[in-house]
Amino acid sequence: MNKRQYLRVVVLASAVFCMLVSVAQAQQNGKKSYTFRGKVEKVDAANKTLTINGEKVEGWMDAMSMTYAADKDDVFKKIKIGDTITAKVYEGDYKVLHDIQIVTDTKAPVNPPKK
Repeated sequence: MNKRQYLRVVVLASAVFCMLVSVAQAQQNGKKSYTFRGKVEKVDAANKTLTINGEKVEGWMDAMSMTYAADKDDVFKKIKIGDTITAKVYEGDYKVLHDIQIVTDTKAPVNPPKK
């Protein structure tokens, strides 16, 4: 492969990547979001999944244990079995948890009152 062909491949790959990122963001825009809360039952860093015993989220899903993907890989460096988490979930997307946060005070409400 000469330099010209290589450059074309790099430009094309970059364009496809940018398009995929913008499509992924656009999919969540305009969809209703919900606050998800649950307890971590399993962390599978190799497959980049979390099994969470989630509380009921009105209008989205009943309480159940389920395996989810995380929107960011760095979560697998800090999360462990037994952690209580909150995350953002989107209408129609039952597979991905977004903006995962570990809750340090498990008795604290998911949405604390604003002062």
